Amino acid sequence: MSAFKLQTSFKPKGDQPKAIRQLVEGIKRGHKHQVLLGVTGSGKTFTIANVIEKINMPTLVIAHNKTLAAQLYGELKELFPDNAVEYYVSYYDYYQPEAYIPETDTYIEKDALINDDIDRMRHSATLSVLTRKDVIVVASVSCIYGIGSPDDYLSMHVTIEEGMRTDRDAMLRKLVEILYTRAEDEFKRGVFRVRGDVVDIFASHCLDRAYRIEFFDDEIDSIYEIDSLTGGRIRRLTRIFIPPNSHWVTPEPRLKKALESIEEELEERIKYFKDRGEEAFAERIEKRTRFDMELLSQFGHCHGIENYSRHLSGRLPGKPPFTLIDYIYAGPSKGDFLTVIDESHVTVPQIGGMYEGDRSRKRTLVEYGFRLPSALDNRPLKFNEFEHRMNYVIYVSATPGDYEIEKSKRRVVEQIIRPTGLVDPKIEVRSASTQVEDLLDEIQIRVAKGERVLVTTLTKKMAEDLTDYYTSLGIKAKYLHSDIDTLERIEILRDLRLGKFDVLIGVNLLREGLDLPEVSLVAIFDADKEGFLRSERSLIQTAGRASRNINGTVIFYADTITESMQKAIDETERRRKIQMEYNRKNRISPETVKSKIKDILASIYERDYVELYEVKEETLEYELSEEAIKRLELEMKRAAENLEFERAAELRDRLFRIKEKLLKVGMKS
Repeated sequence: MSAFKLQTSFKPKGDQPKAIRQLVEGIKRGHKHQVLLGVTGSGKTFTIANVIEKINMPTLVIAHNKTLAAQLYGELKELFPDNAVEYYVSYYDYYQPEAYIPETDTYIEKDALINDDIDRMRHSATLSVLTRKDVIVVASVSCIYGIGSPDDYLSMHVTIEEGMRTDRDAMLRKLVEILYTRAEDEFKRGVFRVRGDVVDIFASHCLDRAYRIEFFDDEIDSIYEIDSLTGGRIRRLTRIFIPPNSHWVTPEPRLKKALESIEEELEERIKYFKDRGEEAFAERIEKRTRFDMELLSQFGHCHGIENYSRHLSGRLPGKPPFTLIDYIYAGPSKGDFLTVIDESHVTVPQIGGMYEGDRSRKRTLVEYGFRLPSALDNRPLKFNEFEHRMNYVIYVSATPGDYEIEKSKRRVVEQIIRPTGLVDPKIEVRSASTQVEDLLDEIQIRVAKGERVLVTTLTKKMAEDLTDYYTSLGIKAKYLHSDIDTLERIEILRDLRLGKFDVLIGVNLLREGLDLPEVSLVAIFDADKEGFLRSERSLIQTAGRASRNINGTVIFYADTITESMQKAIDETERRRKIQMEYNRKNRISPETVKSKIKDILASIYERDYVELYEVKEETLEYELSEEAIKRLELEMKRAAENLEFERAAELRDRLFRIKEKLLKVGMKS
């Protein structure tokens, strides 16, 4: 399959046909950068899917976090079931980077919990972009971090064909060379097993299927795809492709050269420290590096192998690392691909800031003899390097930043109309001097109607004090800020939707993705205090939290109207006029979005960017029964299988806390 085929019974509506046409025409005319300004709920993902089908280019979709990436992946996989839709994010469920704190002489060793499912999906993604054109990869910003050379990854694969003549043991040695291990007890990814003339291989990119190769003397008699659990045959194959079990795989001749290069750098570094009288640092770097070199020479791999990536790939000092984008260039598309940067007002700055943050930590490790200077070349791309690698780019946001506007030369495609007919909420400005009392009256009106209220304050202290005050008056209110852990945040959001309380108060509710249909009022305290949380874009984004309810209203509490406020009001009013005129012409009566909608229409047009989970409280956590703990463990595994990795990590953390409490009270866990 070399062409994208969008499979859905729904047709573009509202602004979508115009947006699709303009974006496609822009690409065909050679416009490298375009902006899709799409309001919340206007079906931006559906628009992008239509663009992908029409231009028929491999596509990289970049999101700023795993949760958003997973949701985009699910939507696009539904829309393109016959094409390769892949998921590429950091494969760590938990990650503590290696670090050193000189002030306290504290060395923190790298600690990570690798998610096997995500690792498999990363292999599947890189293999797809190297071998196919009809590929969509949904990635987090981890796609700009270094991985091994795509040329090595592709050249070191094992191709097996029915009827080919090969020595069985020679094939097994080749599998070991590309970092597969032999095991007879546990058959899992990256493992092969041998039973006489039959070899089973669980390839690095496979989920629940493996391969069975049957020999007759030195000839491959047959190849089957098998069920990895039962071993039952599924279908017969004539040819299979086994990719390496790690992206950090290096041909033996290059590995020998790399070890020589590492040795040279090590000698220089030892001399550097000794000349400065820093004998302890010299001894440290020698001991650590030689241990890694021994592992590399014996096994072709070591803990922290990525720190030697410059030597292993043969790159010159300072040169950018290989990333997922290089794999796309090495594939059949030869770099002719589309990049979609979702929520670009957040994602672009995040990409721009990753290099310096990473370098600062590693520079300390180098200065104190924990790593060789070449470790600095194991890094994310600099922003200009990322820009240089882009081909066609579509920036998607309800509030695109100045960078995106300027880069696109103001080629902004607007998608203002919602297929549901909902319009942007009305914005009112009221005095900040009586904001607490005035809001109390508004809350009581909403509570009487069974609706919810969001309130944003400038400080955590004010959020807490305001919650206490309203609670003392009989209002059911809770606060939400960064000091509250992830699990509790999810429970608070769930309770808001269920109506267990009516008012949610926080500092920055933008990061929560709170597009909740039950919310009919958003109140912004001290809206005239200019800053990040009261900028034009933040005000528009925050106001958009009321856009899912037909009665949506926003109140700016302020004593003066700042430039940011005025721009936010003007832009919102401009959008409202366009939306209401469209509804009038098409005789559309808008309705509040129903939160329980689960059909394809909801997933394409109105999907929330945060899934809210039902988390049941089982009395006190340390009173959970052994059966309840097992249920939690099963739920954690099920969440990981369903790509709900954030949810899985939260359940894992809860299990850790439960077991700690059980130990403290002297109970057996």
